[in-house]
Amino acid sequence: MTKQRIIFMGTPDFAVPALQALLDNGYHLIGIYTQPPRPAGRGYNVQKSPVHLLGDRYNIPVFTPKTLKTNEEQAHFSALKADIAIVAAYGLILPQEILDAPRFGCLNIHASLLPRWRGAAPIQRAILAGDQETGITIMQMDAGLDTGAMLLKETIPITPQTTASTLHDQLAQLGAPLLLKTLEALQHNEIMPQPQPSIGITYAQKISKQDGQLDWTQDAMMLERQVRAFTPWPGAWFMWQGEMYKVLAAQVLPLSGKAGQVLDDQLTIACGQQAFRPQFIQKQGKKACSLKDFLNGHAIPRGTQLQLSENSCHDTN
Repeated sequence: MTKQRIIFMGTPDFAVPALQALLDNGYHLIGIYTQPPRPAGRGYNVQKSPVHLLGDRYNIPVFTPKTLKTNEEQAHFSALKADIAIVAAYGLILPQEILDAPRFGCLNIHASLLPRWRGAAPIQRAILAGDQETGITIMQMDAGLDTGAMLLKETIPITPQTTASTLHDQLAQLGAPLLLKTLEALQHNEIMPQPQPSIGITYAQKISKQDGQLDWTQDAMMLERQVRAFTPWPGAWFMWQGEMYKVLAAQVLPLSGKAGQVLDDQLTIACGQQAFRPQFIQKQGKKACSLKDFLNGHAIPRGTQLQLSENSCHDTN
């Protein structure tokens, strides 16, 4: 497999360890596909993706089409005569013509234990749902949404301290050696693709900024998971006096009251069940700080009724 012609398709930091592992182990990379450079950072300067930068460092041809649906792009991809394509968080849909072009098809490094959490945001959705574990699945790609046959899996626990940020990094590191193991097994015909079961299928819908709004009518346990699932983006947040406050860490307390009401001088907020207390908080336009430091300058008085989520469907009277 190291002598075969490989195309790597990925964009963000998540894909970098897998690409680096291929490079470090002598695999023959004939090209890299990644998202086009885009404005980023405070100055909105146009920046290449992390995968693009790594490809440049190793003088590998990098291609950045905006779509793979045109005849021209499909002909270009096919002309590379790849034996296999490795896909990791690429960000573009692969038409059937692309999937069929490499001699041995396309493999995907997916950040869940398929068929659970097919789709765009498996890391966040696993934490939000309270899953006890997740992992990486290496699968053969087909035209469906993460529906291809599975090759290898590896599991990792989700702990009460796990955030989307830490889990992202753990899974990225887990995927690299699992990919190498998969390629080695395929080379020696030691692995048989397994169709995904028809039970246990869930979909990880894309995350929006609005998903971060804390709904005080929900169980405080759910809100604490929301904080961890949406770190660093879009963040879990609430509104007070027309300003947004992001919660970066929180704890659940066995207290009760009217949903959204501040119960004490420590910003303990009553929820649908139990209560929620931020531990680290960030006022819009300010730096993040501990709850103690926040309360020194931004006390939200006991008895304050915080705004309920617009998505709330509960009677709060």
